Amino acid sequence: MDERSARRRVLRIFALAGGTAVLPGIARDARAQAKASKAAMKYQDQPKGDQRCSGCMQFVAPNQCKVVEGDISPNGWCVAYAAKPK
Repeated sequence: MDERSARRRVLRIFALAGGTAVLPGIARDARAQAKASKAAMKYQDQPKGDQRCSGCMQFVAPNQCKVVEGDISPNGWCVAYAAKPK
C-alpha cells in the first residue's frame, strides 16, 4: 500500500468514526423535541379528579408540556400525567 492510499484510508476511518459519534446525539435531540398531539395523549381542558397539569412532572409553566404539543391549561389532564414528587 502506498503512502497516499494509507493516508486516505486513515482519513476515511476518522471521518466515519466522527460521523457515528455525532449521529446518536442528533437522533436523541430530535426525539427530545418531538411531542405528541393532544388527541394522541387524550388531553382534556379539565382535571381528572385531583390530577391536573399543574401538578404533573411534565408541566412547564405557564401553559406548556414536555409531552403534549401546543398550549395547555394548567387545569387540564392527559394520559401522560405523572404527579410531581412531594
